[in-house]
Amino acid sequence: MKKTAFIFPGQGAQKLGMGQDFYEEFEESREVYDWASENLNMDMKALCFEENDRLNITRYTQPALLATEIAMLKVIEAKGIVPAVTAGLSLGEYGALVAAKKMSWQDALRVIERRGLFMQEAVPVGGAMSAVMGLDFEKVEEICRNTGGIVEPANYNCPGQIVISGEAEAVEKAGAAIKAAGAKRVAPLKVSGPFHSSMLKGAGEQLKPELSKVTWMDSDIPYVSNTIAEPVADSSAIEGLLVRQVSESVRWQQSVEKMMEMGVEVFVEIGPGKTLAGFLKRIDRKFPCITIETAEDLKKLEELVC
Repeated sequence: MKKTAFIFPGQGAQKLGMGQDFYEEFEESREVYDWASENLNMDMKALCFEENDRLNITRYTQPALLATEIAMLKVIEAKGIVPAVTAGLSLGEYGALVAAKKMSWQDALRVIERRGLFMQEAVPVGGAMSAVMGLDFEKVEEICRNTGGIVEPANYNCPGQIVISGEAEAVEKAGAAIKAAGAKRVAPLKVSGPFHSSMLKGAGEQLKPELSKVTWMDSDIPYVSNTIAEPVADSSAIEGLLVRQVSESVRWQQSVEKMMEMGVEVFVEIGPGKTLAGFLKRIDRKFPCITIETAEDLKKLEELVC
């Protein structure tokens, strides 16, 4: 089998109907959704499969999206396909930890339900995020440092695309300076808060007691941390990294480049949408990436990695 990385998208990838065909076709998937409904006190089928106004609310988005990613992962695992390394963007890192056998999927869902709630409750008034296209990371970092107030790099997505986060006034001011410095576009994002900025540090601290309840496991499969863009094999380091991850930059491009250095030949995006596959094309289009968002996609997976 080709050396394969399993990668998992983060908040923003969610969409109505995600995972429904997996639920209808596979017992492994039904087990995940049904367990989540019973143990997280939310009707996961209604949340993911039926028209509603909660799916884009952070406290519901996070467990719904992770349940979908895990429901798909369990079917892939049942086919005997094992990754060489895993990674996930923001909340997708929890899917990566499950795929790497560092934590149980039940623990991951319990923690992510709390994470979504803490992040929503911790959102301060006046936070914002903007996507920056067409300016190098170093220049964006410099402008953020020289702007008054709180404005910080939140996501290093791919060459020419970085997200900034912080106080609304500072994000707007930095955005204007970034545009003046030659950026092709600065686009305010429709988000409920300044995620992956120091303004969310309190939510990370709240997560500590929840993470301390997790039974961490050792395995031979490394996962690449968002926070340090390095593979983590020692399970004792994971807890602290997940606390930091809430309020520090997501180094996605650097994480992908690290997996390439590790000899990965194929990337498999597990979850709704094709966001990470799009980033991968911008990072290095020589590497194939397939997306698993429908049961039909499983056929492509077997052909590509075997």
